[in-house]
Amino acid sequence: MKVLKFGGTSVGSVDSILSLKRIVEAEKTPVIVVVSALGGITDRLIATSKIALAGDEMWKTEFNSMRMRHLDMIDTLFKEQEKHQQLTDIINSLFEELKSIYYGVYLIHDLSPKTEATIVSYGERLSSHIVASLIRGGRRMNSRDFIRTVKKQGKHVLDAELTNLLVKDAFAPICNVADSSTVAVVPGFIARDRDTNETTNLGRGGSDYTAAIIAAALDAEVLEIWTDVDGFMTADPRVIKTAYTINELSYVEAMELCNFGAKVVYPPTIYPVCVKNIPIKVKNTFNPSHPGTLIKQKIENDSKPIKGISSISGTTLITVTGLSMVGVIGVNRRIFSTLAENGISVFMVSQASSENSTSIGVRDEDATQAVEVLNQEFAKEIETGAMFPMHAESGLATIAIVGENMKHTPGIAGKLFGTLGRSGISVIACAQGASETNISFVVDGQYLRKSLNVLHDSFFLSEYKVLNLFICGIGTVGGNLIEQIRSQYDTLKETRQLKLNVVGIASSKKAVFNRDGIDLSNYREQLQDSDISKLKQEVIGMNIFNSVFVDCTASEQVASLYQDFLDHNISVVTANKIAASSAYDNYAKLKQTALKRGVKFLFETNVGAGLPIIGTINDLLNSGDKILRIEAVLSGTLNFIFNTISKDTPFSETVRQAKEKGYSEPDPRIDLCGKDVIRKLVILTREAGYKVEQEDVEKHLFMPDSFFEGTLDEFWKNLPTLDADFEARRQELDKEQKRWRFVAKMETNPTTTNGKQPVFKTSVSLEAVGPRHPFYGLEGSNNIVLLTTERYKEYPMLIQGYGAGAGVTAAGVFANVMSIANI
Repeated sequence: MKVLKFGGTSVGSVDSILSLKRIVEAEKTPVIVVVSALGGITDRLIATSKIALAGDEMWKTEFNSMRMRHLDMIDTLFKEQEKHQQLTDIINSLFEELKSIYYGVYLIHDLSPKTEATIVSYGERLSSHIVASLIRGGRRMNSRDFIRTVKKQGKHVLDAELTNLLVKDAFAPICNVADSSTVAVVPGFIARDRDTNETTNLGRGGSDYTAAIIAAALDAEVLEIWTDVDGFMTADPRVIKTAYTINELSYVEAMELCNFGAKVVYPPTIYPVCVKNIPIKVKNTFNPSHPGTLIKQKIENDSKPIKGISSISGTTLITVTGLSMVGVIGVNRRIFSTLAENGISVFMVSQASSENSTSIGVRDEDATQAVEVLNQEFAKEIETGAMFPMHAESGLATIAIVGENMKHTPGIAGKLFGTLGRSGISVIACAQGASETNISFVVDGQYLRKSLNVLHDSFFLSEYKVLNLFICGIGTVGGNLIEQIRSQYDTLKETRQLKLNVVGIASSKKAVFNRDGIDLSNYREQLQDSDISKLKQEVIGMNIFNSVFVDCTASEQVASLYQDFLDHNISVVTANKIAASSAYDNYAKLKQTALKRGVKFLFETNVGAGLPIIGTINDLLNSGDKILRIEAVLSGTLNFIFNTISKDTPFSETVRQAKEKGYSEPDPRIDLCGKDVIRKLVILTREAGYKVEQEDVEKHLFMPDSFFEGTLDEFWKNLPTLDADFEARRQELDKEQKRWRFVAKMETNPTTTNGKQPVFKTSVSLEAVGPRHPFYGLEGSNNIVLLTTERYKEYPMLIQGYGAGAGVTAAGVFANVMSIANI
């Protein structure tokens, strides 16, 4: 025998109630069906009673609306005249009773608990008549005949012993038959007081409880809860798009998830069937073929440390503190007794080991009363100063991670708090029982979504690890990067279980943001008018987990935002050299903030495009080596120019070609004046462990200063005047079998120190190198770096390859993004 419970959404519409009919009639064994009121009716019954209590005649409109909803459903479902008329008469009769009660409330302006309990009972009484008439072999039974309650401390609670006896007697005729020709239909939620016979109820969600009570009393083979979801989810799917259905849960795990906000099953439902070891199956009325979630005593072959993440928003944390609490027996008893006597539920407790502080989590709506009654309880202690007045902090959220295997998996708590910390989320209070089934903690409510997402992702509940990318700049580098991400998206999901979710794309004048991800195949069409000044607000305001800001611009305004992003635990990957080559104190602060916040500030492509230069220097230093000398050709633009210049291709033409091929900055003068190389040299020197500013670099340039003044148009117009001089100098080089290279150098003098740091100097200059020099054969726009270190002193380390170009630069940025994904 099975017990099937159908919730309000399962009987809330014609389509859903017909699905109910198909599900029940397909059963081959005896079944008992427990039904809730039509979806939303219980709330409307209560709301209408409040309107009547206020003396507002609008209660009649609400009442008629409820009546018509039920009658319209009957008109649609029942075409047979006789059955239609019989059911209509029953429903109208019940509504006439209800109307009289409402009218009484309206006249005398009184709504006692007894009257309210009677009013809300009509929801299930009405729906059960409809379902019983619809199902083949349906027989309606009155739950008030066998579900009994007793009043304790002002509340109606189940009289379990009497109820079990009455249930067995009531259902004996059905349980003792082998077929399913008769289907008992029971209104859930409703009960009757043992002593007064007045109508009572089992509380909101009580229909689940009714079904569990019946299943336990009759030793059912299974209790099925039919609702509008496929089962328990790993997290709230409205918040976490990647949440999925949990196949199996233990009773303990299900109870913990229910207590902390998962509304799939009413928490008291689990206990009666758990005692009898009766499994619970949660199924979807609208998707009956889905296996749902099975809840049972023991889960076999269960390797996952946690099963789900649940949460309660609208949390207030009340802190009871005072020196008199230390070592005093009975303080906590007084706290919880006082709250219980006033009907206030506590769902989390966190106590300091010093015993001078206890924090309790209550719902926001209970906070004011809780503070008031606790202040009254400890009034004497507060007056003498032995205790402080209650402190309440609202606007919080409580999160719980649940799983029985946590006790067998070391480091879960450490991983939990480390993950939150790296995401910039502070834990205000936490609690963990000795059973280690549940670790619950309180955070600021504004970080609830972010917390749930980062934990879901971190604990491998998600099928994929997710990085949420904000890409600024859609020119040659940014455009190439977006295309590379788009083309690799499916491959990374398949081979790395990594989802690169681009949630923001911005240019200097347009932008698009979407926390669910942007379609990269047509992102340019999605761009809306915006500007850089709004960028910080959008990126930080989205407050999204695992965020990475990617800067593919050369904008000083964008670079100025990095500190704010890092302060909000947003990693920064940049091809923009401005920040890392800015004032040393600013550079150092960015690095320190990233380290402190547990995020990344990566700028490998600042030097050498996609070449692993900065990463190699970092690896050398981290392994204990010391950089003594750096010699490098760092400008792909200048190397292209001096490799291309010839008798037939004058200097001005090579500059123009460098611009057209995307090797140079939009304004080539940044390359030609050596500023770009100086920035790169400063960055490498700093990464090598030396404090240097751009002004410290000696400059030996190859063009008159006048060419770097005026407008860009004037520069292009005057540039050919240099061609003759460069050609004459080039011919001299040919005779000597030498080539031009614009060389950046950092040289130390180990024998001379300034404090603990060796004296060093930095310089950039145009040099002529012969055939035996490593720089001589450098082709095209390639870069080359020679690193002389304490370990690589006799034979310096050489790094060489493409040092310019949108494709390789974008690939270098992509590699930095991937390194964050590998954390």
